[in-house]
Amino acid sequence: MIVVANRIQVAPEYREEFERRFREGVRHIKDAPGFIRNHILRPIRSDYYVVLSYWESQGTFKAWTESEAFQKAHSKSTPEGMFSGPSMMEIHEVIITREASKPA
Repeated sequence: MIVVANRIQVAPEYREEFERRFREGVRHIKDAPGFIRNHILRPIRSDYYVVLSYWESQGTFKAWTESEAFQKAHSKSTPEGMFSGPSMMEIHEVIITREASKPA
């Protein structure tokens, strides 16, 4: 499994719009082959949102980025000034997973 992490710097006045776009855009990614889950992390002490997407493999993520659904998900233009800095994408392989102990 891989995790794709995007750090996206969003201007404070566009936070609500940014979040709305992700809520509405879930329909484009949810049925993509190899897609596992997605987390959108709202910043508490910065302007950077973190978007985490979990995929079965690098190949399934690459196929998503080349798909028509991906094009649709990213086709809506963004208002000028929404992004207050450059974004950064990283891809990581999950090598260890830990879960909290469940009470008996």
